Amino acid sequence: MDISRRTMLGGTLAGLAAAGLAGTGTTASAAEFFGRADVDWARFLGSADLIWRGMPKTWYEGPFLGNGFLGSGIYAEPGRNAVRFNVQHSQVQDHRPEFGSLFGLARLPIGYFTLEPVGAITAIDWRLDLWNAELTGTITTVAGSLALRAIVHSEQSLLAIEVRPTEGERDFRWVFHPAEAVSPRTDPKFGKPPPAGYVANPPASMEASGDCRLAVQGLLAGGEHVTAWRETSWGSARTLYTSVAWSHPQRTAKAVALRAVRRAEPFGLLTYGHRRWWHDYYRRSFLSIPDTRLQSFYWIQLYKVASAARREAPVMATSGPWLEPTPWPATWWNLNVQLEYWLIHGSNHLELDAVSHTLDKYRANLSNQLSEPYRADSAGIPRTTDMSLLNGAAGTTSGYAVGIPGQDPPTPEVGNLTWALHNVWLSYRHTMDRKLLRDTLFPLLRRAINYYLHFLKEGPDGRLHLPATFSPEYGVNAPDCTYDLSLIRWGCRTLLDSARELRIADPLAPRWQRVLSTLVDYPADANGYMIGAGVPFAKSHRHYSHLLQVYPLYEITWEQPEHRKIIETSLDHWVGFEGALQGYTFTGAASMSAQMLRGDKAAYYLGELQKRFIQPNTMYKESGPVIETPLSAAQSLHDMLVQSWGGVIRLFPAVPANWGDVALSDFRTQGAFLLSASREGGKTRWLKVRSEAGAPCVLRPGIDGDLVVRDTWGRPKRWRALPNGDLQLELRAGEEAVVYRKGDRPDFTVRPVPANGVSTPWGLP
Repeated sequence: MDISRRTMLGGTLAGLAAAGLAGTGTTASAAEFFGRADVDWARFLGSADLIWRGMPKTWYEGPFLGNGFLGSGIYAEPGRNAVRFNVQHSQVQDHRPEFGSLFGLARLPIGYFTLEPVGAITAIDWRLDLWNAELTGTITTVAGSLALRAIVHSEQSLLAIEVRPTEGERDFRWVFHPAEAVSPRTDPKFGKPPPAGYVANPPASMEASGDCRLAVQGLLAGGEHVTAWRETSWGSARTLYTSVAWSHPQRTAKAVALRAVRRAEPFGLLTYGHRRWWHDYYRRSFLSIPDTRLQSFYWIQLYKVASAARREAPVMATSGPWLEPTPWPATWWNLNVQLEYWLIHGSNHLELDAVSHTLDKYRANLSNQLSEPYRADSAGIPRTTDMSLLNGAAGTTSGYAVGIPGQDPPTPEVGNLTWALHNVWLSYRHTMDRKLLRDTLFPLLRRAINYYLHFLKEGPDGRLHLPATFSPEYGVNAPDCTYDLSLIRWGCRTLLDSARELRIADPLAPRWQRVLSTLVDYPADANGYMIGAGVPFAKSHRHYSHLLQVYPLYEITWEQPEHRKIIETSLDHWVGFEGALQGYTFTGAASMSAQMLRGDKAAYYLGELQKRFIQPNTMYKESGPVIETPLSAAQSLHDMLVQSWGGVIRLFPAVPANWGDVALSDFRTQGAFLLSASREGGKTRWLKVRSEAGAPCVLRPGIDGDLVVRDTWGRPKRWRALPNGDLQLELRAGEEAVVYRKGDRPDFTVRPVPANGVSTPWGLP
């Protein structure tokens, strides 16, 4: 990194501040540099840019652009001398619930443009510029070349592609190809025949409006989605503007799409607001590790999640906004959603939390899809839904989409809402937003646990037992299912804690307490935790549904010595069956290893993930495109660097031995704290913690020797050492504290750490 004036000034003031913190006082100007990330962002993120020197041929290889709604994946048009720019949108779905979520409510493909050059393509040189969220580069042909720039605007439903051709390529052309408006699951290669009576929507109507063209896709159930485009010229540059709009049941999308492309600014002006959004986004936190391949992967995931998610956007379906041929054209709630959004917390991007927003907005659908006797006081979520949490009806599941414990069909998979609400709880804990707790989490979790309370029965042993339910995705129903027992325990404990926090005297509190006191233990055998009573874990299984109590719920933890053996045995037994393991198996194993303080093992699992499953552009597939696994790998990295469960902030708990240096700035933790820290030569030098909510603050800093705890002006902060060596600080909302070893003179500026070596860029370099 270049040494900037700020770096020099920050380092000098850090030395003055260290002296001041030792007792001689400090200056006002020094305070602002404690924990400040001094980063040449364009250069730092540029080192993580994806590069293409070979033509990408699939979604798994090519660049991708998006804004949570509109998305475009770019790769070669199969069998032709052309480049495909997909046009997809996360709101575009069908509206025929009688055919279920995978057909009648499925995400619908929209279409794509082909950029068709005059001459045969001979080479490409592309870069996905993360800092500016822009694809740049050239296409070389036998007739000349085309220099291109492309964005999906961060705040407008607009795909803009500027092309500057040489003379021989002046006559290149754009062609739009509308897709058939039918569930992708109908593709014969997936072997999933549609229900009787299901047919495709009618073909799109191709229309013109002045200098704009449109593909108007009417739907059999009413409503429409419309793709509008317009091409402009300025000098030798030609710019294609494309917008997609959706409406249901009204047919009002045409006017919206036309307005977007007609009002589009020239490309250069358009990028100003787009770049400002992205630059502000990246600056909300900073993380640097010496493994440059993994560091690049991490920042690509932050780019990816902001391209795929917005608070008001639909919760990510399995492939995000980049719909491709897939047997899974819906939103999946038995693991995918949860893993997709975990990284937003530590990275300080709660503005992307669509899960809390959607569960709140469509809460009525969480009750009206239960069997009628349970709707008054309970809630649940089906395995798959559309963007409004509807599952629809398909055969015997009509009206019973969540299933009933002890009955089958439908499959009694009943814990998915409680697990999704754990994500909402994480958002609450990372912000301490009482409104989120009071208005969304508490009432919905109360209803989710109520559903379980209808079925828990006392057995001859005096313990509460649960009839047979389904552990995703093991394939066998089991009584006292470990998946559900872990969620029941977490849910009851969270309800009791929340009622105390909200000062609610809830009449159900005694029942929640009784459940915690008398619920049957987790079934276990010599191989660790079982799927449920009488159902051992006995085959290869990608999902860790039987281990949620270990991670991410932390109901059973490594810090409880009596549980260490069963945690280790269960983890080893689970990953020991190689046949069905998939990518998120390794992210789960990495995070569990991080809880066990095994940084090298966590890094090993992330390494296996990258070698076995991650595609050239960091996407992922399991017989179709799915997005959750790479995003969850970013959370596994978070778990290696900071953990804040159980009311304790643990700094650098599972750092691999060869990561001597690590840097963090504004890493968000539970309790609504922002943490900055530096690790140098394998030792933590200092940390800074800022409280946003005044919550209790307990730190496990991992700094050897006597400690100094001061505010950033050099004044002593009140603190005490707990019996286990943790630090308890008194921090009111808005206050900060700096912790470092007595006698040390650390540089409190955060900057990128030295690399362990050179790595190959992602993409097709």
